[in-house]
Amino acid sequence: MSGFSPELIDYLEGKISFEEFERLREERKAREREATGDGVTEDEGETTAAEDVDCSSRASHSRAKQEADDSEETSDGVSKSVHRVFASMFGDHVSDDEEEENDQNEQFTAGDVFALEMELQREHKKMQRERRPRSKLPKALRGLMGEANIRFARGDREEAVMMCMEIIRQAPLAYEPFSTLAMIYEDQGDMEKSLQFGLIAAHLNPSDPEEWVKLAEMSLEQDNIKQAIFCYSKAIKYDTTNVRYLWERCSLYEQLSEHKMAMDGYRRILNILPPTDGEHFMQLARDMAKSYYETNDITSAIGVMEEALGKHQSLVSAEDVNMAAELYLSNKQYDKTLEIITTFTEVVVEKSSSKIDDAEEDVTYNCQIPDAVPIDIRVKLMVCLIHLHILQPLDLLMTHLMEQNPEDMGDLYLDVAEAFLEIGEYNSALPLLSALVCSERYNLAVVWLRHAECLKALGHMEQASESYAKVVAMAPLHLDARISLSTLQQQLGRPEKALEALESMHDAETLTHDASAAQQELKLLLHRSTLLFSQKKLPDYVDALLAMLAMLLKVAMSRAQVSLVSRSRNGGKHLYLVKDSRDKVSDIDDQEAAYLDVKGKTSVLNKDDWWNLLLKAIYTLCDLIRFKEAELLVDSSLEYYSFYDDRQKRKELEYFGLSAAVLDNNFRKAYNYIRVMVMENVNRPQLWNIFNQVTMHSQDLRHHRFCLRLMLKHPENHALCVLNGHNAFVAGSFKHALGQYVQAFRNHPNEPLYTLCVGLTFIHMASQKFVLKRHPLLVQGFSFLTRYLELRGPCQEVYYNIGRALHQLGLVHFAIHYYEKALKLPPLKLNGIEDDQVDLRRDIAYNLSLIYQNSGNVDMARKLIFTYCVI
Repeated sequence: MSGFSPELIDYLEGKISFEEFERLREERKAREREATGDGVTEDEGETTAAEDVDCSSRASHSRAKQEADDSEETSDGVSKSVHRVFASMFGDHVSDDEEEENDQNEQFTAGDVFALEMELQREHKKMQRERRPRSKLPKALRGLMGEANIRFARGDREEAVMMCMEIIRQAPLAYEPFSTLAMIYEDQGDMEKSLQFGLIAAHLNPSDPEEWVKLAEMSLEQDNIKQAIFCYSKAIKYDTTNVRYLWERCSLYEQLSEHKMAMDGYRRILNILPPTDGEHFMQLARDMAKSYYETNDITSAIGVMEEALGKHQSLVSAEDVNMAAELYLSNKQYDKTLEIITTFTEVVVEKSSSKIDDAEEDVTYNCQIPDAVPIDIRVKLMVCLIHLHILQPLDLLMTHLMEQNPEDMGDLYLDVAEAFLEIGEYNSALPLLSALVCSERYNLAVVWLRHAECLKALGHMEQASESYAKVVAMAPLHLDARISLSTLQQQLGRPEKALEALESMHDAETLTHDASAAQQELKLLLHRSTLLFSQKKLPDYVDALLAMLAMLLKVAMSRAQVSLVSRSRNGGKHLYLVKDSRDKVSDIDDQEAAYLDVKGKTSVLNKDDWWNLLLKAIYTLCDLIRFKEAELLVDSSLEYYSFYDDRQKRKELEYFGLSAAVLDNNFRKAYNYIRVMVMENVNRPQLWNIFNQVTMHSQDLRHHRFCLRLMLKHPENHALCVLNGHNAFVAGSFKHALGQYVQAFRNHPNEPLYTLCVGLTFIHMASQKFVLKRHPLLVQGFSFLTRYLELRGPCQEVYYNIGRALHQLGLVHFAIHYYEKALKLPPLKLNGIEDDQVDLRRDIAYNLSLIYQNSGNVDMARKLIFTYCVI
């Protein structure tokens, strides 16, 4: 099989489909045309050359014989060939003897001969166009092909197959061997191979539609619907007006749910059907309109019905009018609805006007409806008139409708009632809806919902709430009904009933697997949270917020090792955020898929709405003194991609986390937040103040090395200079502290704090046990303290600090002097700080009491304690 093309071998072995085989073959032929440059492939060139030799020899012989016959003329000068062609046009066979008799009996004029020759020329061109493609089987192989067919007829299938394969190897573009192989395998019962070879034969000889239809039927027997559609398409290509082929292909498209392709085929059938076949046209148009309507393609359905009503008006039935009116009503084309009804029925709607005065005109409508008009069309006329605000003729129509039994005509009652509701005629809709809710067949949730909406619009709140309660009882999953019932109960002063209407609709299992249920539950929780906040029920309000945020942060909470649990505390059951141990955390295998699933369920709220809910939850948790949970909520939010990727929101969350950690006295965690912040914003004094407060309360020495390392990167930073001095001072490295304080003093010589720090450092250095030149240290220390007094001015703080330094050195008589001066001064007034927080009198009195106690003056010590230190 070396002569076979690669795509043919792959197709015969079942590696590719027929469509792929055809595409690959066309691509190969295109490449070969480009390579040879003359537009003829190698296979086609060989076959054509062999055929041309054979055809040229036959043509030369035929031309010689034809010229000999045509050279003879009849008595009137017309060649015999013309007579033969003329006879062939009428389907008669004329022999030479008959031609001679006809020549004697009939005489033609020159004009007739010219007209006949022109007609013959046109007929010849037409025959050339319609000529079947000649066989691509070379003459040398035709004998072998005939022998193969004979072998097949005699039952020698193996020899026939071998002969066909040899022919295919030498002439791969001839369809005859493939067709014979298809018959052989069909006779053997191997329908799959028969179909394969049949498809190749049909592809090589594609102009036979019957062969394509046969292959389509074989494909359907093997449940290959797509291949059957392909075969029918080929058959339709060569027989474009065959309705049966089009119909079968449309049916197959419908089996594959390709509605658009099926409808395009049906529309093509409509264009082919002759005007005399009106019944079929109307029936097909009805079916197409119904199919379009079921897929919500109202515009296409209207187009089909308009075409049917326009072409075959005499065949229009009441069913057609009803369908067309329904389509126009669905598309809110009320003028067209009225036009259709008045055109194809005997309904008459007349408009009359009379002038009341020069400015106003009184318009009245008269409606005449015969009794023969069906009730469905009457109701559609009513709906049309209601939307067009033509209400005068409706009294008679309403009376006729109310005479009908609502058990039988309930859907028509509801159509008219909904039309009244849409234009705001609630008083007219209420009787119809009341009749429906009292019936047995139409006592449905949708009817009760319309009844409740009508009562609410009329201001009957109590009755409306009862109707909404009926809807919720019949359809517990109807979200809008629950929300409306809750709103009415709140307006009626029943807050507990309002909350009861907004109870959860689904269990946890359903919310996990059903995205639409999760979206409904989310909307319900959103309304419930708003209602709880208005009722000042903050614990329940937080429960609703946490339940919503847990749906959004499901994956993030798993990564942060945070869980939402329900616990009973203080007599109530509420939701709480807790930190899980690593052993209890259930890892999500595919976090990306879980994240996409959560994103789909929570798409009812946009990113900003979720952010606002998160802020409300954090604020409310802090108001309820639940700082630990606020920390966990911030940790989970920082693990959520949408919030973390937004730099502004990420920074804001970090500030929330810092605040919650400080309020929760979790200074170790607060240090982790503030450490990153000061690294990014070294020159912000507010952050350094917070850093100092956090490190002061954390009792952790990690910040010492951090400040030193950061000082190497930012040697000119003033806050780092002072903090490093404080750290060294606390650690007892007074020389290092003195260096940092002196650097700060040089940069800000008029700052009292740095003068105090330098003075106290000298005092501490002088207080050490082993020190050289103690006196100079004391002189320098008190010099800076004196400057501190000058810069700060006489106040309670200054005298206390000087007295404390003297007290530390043992100069108690000088210390008493400054302590007593400090006691006589009031505390400083600082904005934002209470006076009690800066009042040093308790500290001063306690230090004085210690001095008096050591000197033996217990009474004086007791007096000071009772005067200043008793609460």
